[in-house]
Order: sequence, then C-alpha cells, then structure tokens
Amino acid sequence: MPLVRPDRPLLPLFEAMGYGVEFDPDAIEAHCALEISSLHLNRQGGLHGGVAATLLDTASGITASLSCDPRGTTPFLTLSLNVNYMAVARHGRVRATGRITGGGGTTKFVSCDLRDETGRLIAASTGVFKRVRGTALEDAA
Repeated sequence: MPLVRPDRPLLPLFEAMGYGVEFDPDAIEAHCALEISSLHLNRQGGLHGGVAATLLDTASGITASLSCDPRGTTPFLTLSLNVNYMAVARHGRVRATGRITGGGGTTKFVSCDLRDETGRLIAASTGVFKRVRGTALEDAA
C-alpha cells in the first residue's frame, strides 16, 4: 500500500520544524521526513541531535498509535526514548521510520531508524510508548 498522509491537521510543532508525516497502516509504520535547512543545524553544521530525536520520537509514537487504529489517532505518550547517533547529515532529506518490536494493548515497544536519501543510517532509537485512555482523542479513535 502506498504511504498516506494524515487526514487531520498536523501539530503546530511539525509545521514549525518543517517536517511531514506519512504512514502505511498495513505495515504499521509511520514516517517523518525533513528537508534539512540551516534552521535544523547545530554549531558544527550537522543536523541537530534534538531535531533528529524529535523525528524519531514522532515516527515512533505514531507507529504505536497505528497498532491500535489505521488512522493513527489513538494517543500514546513516550515513556522512554534511547537515541544512538551514527553519522552526520548536513543537507538533503532525512526520513525516520518506526516499527513495532513488541508490547501489548497498553504499552508498545518501537524501534526507529533515521536515514538520509542514500539510505545511510544517521540515528536509531528504541522507545517505550504508553496508550493514553480517557482523552477526547481516545474517545474519537
């Protein structure tokens, strides 16, 4: 199945940072893509680690949500996120892709890779995400 974009407005953070979200409900994978600009660089001219972590966290959280509903609207919060940085990205497009690695109905374990346009691994994360119940978003999902 081709990647789809969410059918709801993006969070202001996504728009402010300039990244987009796509997902594949059949594969239960979410993707966050960013075209690197000077806004995203650290003092050494590489992609800022906090920007990379945000992409990994967002793709992972939406992936956890996709495990409950194909629109990815079920709310999850990040309990823990471990990020390992492998290479520097200075320009071009990067994409974070999340994958469920375990868990149950309430807690999900998600791995995520951030890669550049050539497929080079920039950073990788593992995280634990908890489903949030009793919210307006949960009721709508």
